[in-house]
Amino acid sequence: MTTFADASENNSFFALTSRMKYINRWGLMRNTRNENIAEHSLDTAIIAHLLCILRNDRFRGNVDPDRAAVLAIFHDTTEIITGDLPTPVKYLNPEIRTAYKDVEAAAVEKLLGCIPEDIRGEYDGIFKSEDKELLKLVKAADKISALIKCIEERKSGNRDFEEAEKQTFESIRAMGIPEADMFLDEFLPAYELTLDEQA
Repeated sequence: MTTFADASENNSFFALTSRMKYINRWGLMRNTRNENIAEHSLDTAIIAHLLCILRNDRFRGNVDPDRAAVLAIFHDTTEIITGDLPTPVKYLNPEIRTAYKDVEAAAVEKLLGCIPEDIRGEYDGIFKSEDKELLKLVKAADKISALIKCIEERKSGNRDFEEAEKQTFESIRAMGIPEADMFLDEFLPAYELTLDEQA
């Protein structure tokens, strides 16, 4: 029987990514509907793509929306191995934050080892991207996706997300990213509407 330890021998990266749907987010919170990292990654990719379009079309930027979407798709893939560590735990103190970064780095290496060597470099460039401009936009999209989840929970009558919604909104504003601010002002209000009102 093959174990995860043997995964590098069986090109299992893509089978592993299909398990993203089993990793639930918001583990410390009562959820009216569970959200997994596959759903979250798609939402983040859609938002990151838009933020790049806003940067290019409204702020005369020159970033690649498609590349940002790909970075967003894979941004939480390491959680297949690590699980979703709740944010209050992850940032509890500098020692835990550093240790978690080390665990994430080890998870990246494990996942990359599950990709055939002749194409591994393509994915290495995704998991270890140094494009700071794109990564900031993906991080903003990640936070916006979390904010949308908070709004959905509040709309379902779940007060457990009220403080998270407030803190997440403020953290997005504090990033000082004009495209993220534009999303909050221009696109976020539609998430308060019903389907009939949106259509």
